[in-house]
Amino acid sequence: MKIIIKKILFIGLIIFLLMQLYQPARNISFEQDITGNFTKVYNVPKNIETILRTSCYDCHSNNTYYPWYSYIQPSRFFMESHIAAGKENLNFNEWGNYSARKQNNKLDRIAKQIKSNEMPLSSYTMIHKNATLSATQKKEVLDWISQLKDSL
Repeated sequence: MKIIIKKILFIGLIIFLLMQLYQPARNISFEQDITGNFTKVYNVPKNIETILRTSCYDCHSNNTYYPWYSYIQPSRFFMESHIAAGKENLNFNEWGNYSARKQNNKLDRIAKQIKSNEMPLSSYTMIHKNATLSATQKKEVLDWISQLKDSL
């Protein structure tokens, strides 16, 4: 019985080590057209920009900060799938490429998801405590989005 457990553990270790060979491309873009960036399209105030960069940009931009655990599979695979899904739904670096209608819809969705506490994801804020939005930060972002939508 002990030999079987040792074999299973050994095979598990080999599989874990082989998984480390798979390292997908990182979400880091060195060449960017910053004119299409959300913060340039709308001239976002510094406090709002800081909140967005801290709580949103890792999954919703072309540049992600990768912590140490991102080098270990399967956490890297999990992170990359979240980043890909996040960028598919909203990419702040590509904002200028969206139509005016799509930008308006995205602003509505951002506000809705902040109000309903859907974003940032709890799986993200569990590890990145600084990304959790306080009531004050939520109000600042929501008020700014409301002002922005009124001016468009």
